[in-house]
Formats: sequence, C-alpha cells, structure tokens
Amino acid sequence: MRCLALLLAVVAILSACGGGGGDGGGSGATVASASGWIPGVFTPAVAFEAQCAAPRSGIDSQGSTLTENNWLRSWSNDLYLWYDEIVDRDPALWTTPAYFNLLKTSATKDKFHFTVDTPTWVAFSQSGVSTGYGAEWAVIARVPPRRVVVAFTEPNSPATTGAANLARGAEVLMVDGVDVVNDNTPGGIATLNAGVFPATSGETHTFTVHDLGAPPNTTRTFTMRSDNVTQTPVQNVKTIGAVGYMLFNDHIATAESGLVNAVNTLKAANVTDLVLDIRYNGGGYLDIANELAFMIAGRGPTAGHTFEKLVFNAKHPTIDPVTGRTLAPIPFHTTTRGFSVASGQSLPTLDLRRVFVLTGTGTCSASESIINALRGVGVEVIQVGSTTCGKPYGFYAKDNCGTTYFTIQFKGVNALGFGDYADGFSPSNTAGVVGTPVPGCSVADDFNHALGDPAEA
Repeated sequence: MRCLALLLAVVAILSACGGGGGDGGGSGATVASASGWIPGVFTPAVAFEAQCAAPRSGIDSQGSTLTENNWLRSWSNDLYLWYDEIVDRDPALWTTPAYFNLLKTSATKDKFHFTVDTPTWVAFSQSGVSTGYGAEWAVIARVPPRRVVVAFTEPNSPATTGAANLARGAEVLMVDGVDVVNDNTPGGIATLNAGVFPATSGETHTFTVHDLGAPPNTTRTFTMRSDNVTQTPVQNVKTIGAVGYMLFNDHIATAESGLVNAVNTLKAANVTDLVLDIRYNGGGYLDIANELAFMIAGRGPTAGHTFEKLVFNAKHPTIDPVTGRTLAPIPFHTTTRGFSVASGQSLPTLDLRRVFVLTGTGTCSASESIINALRGVGVEVIQVGSTTCGKPYGFYAKDNCGTTYFTIQFKGVNALGFGDYADGFSPSNTAGVVGTPVPGCSVADDFNHALGDPAEA
C-alpha cells in the first residue's frame, strides 16, 4: 500500500482512468438492459460470488466479466458505507477493474478504494512478504527537481546486504542511467518506475546514491536484485534513559509477536515514557492496534471501556454484516488474538498515562485508531511530526476471483463516540489547514539522522 502511494509520488504522472460506455445511471429506466441490469434492483451478491472469467482450479466456477461485475455491484450496494452515493451503472459496459473504481462516492472523503491481487495480499498480511529491495523510499520533492531518499530499511534484505548497504538518508540520484532529480520524459519516468518499484523478484537494477554523511558530490553506483522481502514490522526497540522507543511500521500478523517482545523488553527496563514511532505505519489489523493500545495503557484506564465501536451503513445498524456478530463496542484486548502468538496469552503492559507518537502523512488507519482510542480513555497523547492521513474508516478485505477488494465498510469511534478525523490528527501548532488538533509539535521528518537517534528533530 505504501509502495502504491509512493509510486504515484515519485513519478509525478497525471493520468486519466476510465472504461467503455456510458454510466446508465439517473435515466429513470425501469426495464432491464440486454445484460439483465435494472437500475436500483439488486440480486444478493452470493448469487454471483466466485463465478469468474478466469476461474482458479478448485476455487471458482466458470463465469464471466459480467458475473464478476454483478458480484461487485451487489456487494458494494450491501456493504459500502456510502452505498447510497454510488451511481448505479450497467455492469455490462465496463471491465472489472474499471467498474470497481466506479463503485464509490464521488466525494473526496473516500481516498481508500483499491485492490491487490490475492496471493500478494495474503503473503504480505500474514507473513509481511512483498516484492522489492527492503528499502522504504521517501519522496521529499514530488516534481523536478525531485528528491528521493531512504526512510528505513529491512534487515537482511537486498537493500542492506552486498554492495547496496543502504541506510536512512541515502539520496537516490540515478536509476538505470535515468536522472531521478530532473528527468520528466515518458521514457525516463517508465524506467524510474520499473527500477524503483520492481514488479517481480529477480530483477536487477542499477542505482547511484549519495550517502548520508558522505562528502558533497560524492556518489557510488551499485546494482540491487529485487526479492521477496519479509518485513520486520517492529524494529529498533531501545531505551534513551528512562524513555522507551520503538519503530512500528505495519499492523500485520507478525507484528503481534514483535510488539509483545518489544513491550516486555521496555517493561524490564522500567521505562517511564514511550516514544512510539508510527510515521510510516499505514495501518492493517485493528486487533493489533487494540493490543498495542492496551499494552501501552494497561488495565487502569482501559478496564470496562471501549477501544473502538464500528458503525456500518444504515442497512446494518445492529449486526456486523461480514462476521454476523451483534454490533457492540469492542473492549481493549487484554490477551493475544493468535496472529503470531498463541491465542489467549496475557499481554504485558507498560501502564503509562501518556505516550509520545511520531507521525507523518503515512500514519494511517489502524495507527490513527491507537491515537483515537487512547485519547478516548484519557491517556495523554502527544503528537510530534506531521498531520496523519485521516482514515477513521475500515474494511474487511474480500477475495473474489483472485483479486482482493478493499471498499470502505465502517467508521470507527472511540469510547467518547469520536471518530470524525477524516482530515487526520495534527500537532497543535501545525500551520495552515489542519485536522483534529492534538497537543504536540509540528516537525518535518529529519532524514539527517538515524531513526531513534536522540538528535533527530
């Protein structure tokens, strides 16, 4: 998800998306089209599920683009949070990817409508595996003169081994002979795309970089071979005096064991404060966020209180339409959920009444839920960095025909009933347009120091 966002940023392309045919909406038609489509009339999605134009052996049955689109149409009408803002269009007139892109509100509040091919999603969400080099690229300047630097790296990855040996702050100057800083030609942009974000493992690309701390105008050139990189979601757990620090990058299944180990380490060190670095954490499983919030605060402020309450569309006021469970406020988890630690194990706690969070524009979704949930039970949250992405919404990932779809299905609110932070959380002294203010300090990301360095801004 981070790579998809950065891809658009690094190449600075303006593009148009669309499909064939008209929208068919708003015509007042009451008769079926040749495809059987009747505006406003929906057959349950289950009637079309797993009927695919290219069925997977042993999983799907033979269908067509039309059955896939009919499934998307009915599924979205049932579960999409703003279902009544979708223009109902004839599913026969569009390719499936183009049709899915239309099944959303036209309002800017939905910035999170996307798909991932299912094997890629399963590998990443369950095991943290994704194709790349193990370097997180930060795009500081999006248009020429561009500036692209390394934000962090994954241990034992192509980015950190061999000749690459990349570290935070290294600036990328050339990729496969193309000038990253200045080139804006279509061919050059395509080369940058292919090199910075390899589509498959086993690709070899050449990079020229200027390392942090190297003399001015000193560069080095090397090749990196893309691979299936396993992410380490919790890194750099340390203490600075009595203050604990940890870098937490993704709410994936393996984060559960990483967070439990980190909190146990900091608890043994008797930390009295915590700096939680989630500036690059785009979210993931809410249950992981729930566990971490409890581990930070402990039982005192959380006992008997809500971590988050899910609010679905008006069709589903009392029952979670995906799980079938009665909708009720979700309490703070006090035991592990079984992602990567055996289920039912007591969670360690730091019992802190305040926490410092380091945030950026990439701090999103489940990461923002940590902030919102802790504020909801009176834990003091101090925000340092930049305004978060603004996603008080969530979804259940859903596979159909080998594509996993993500469409906004619910809004989350904390113990105080607050969930209106679609413009993000902002440190209280942020200038200009801001989101929900949180006590703290607006500071730009500092790529001149290592993560966790006390000298970092």
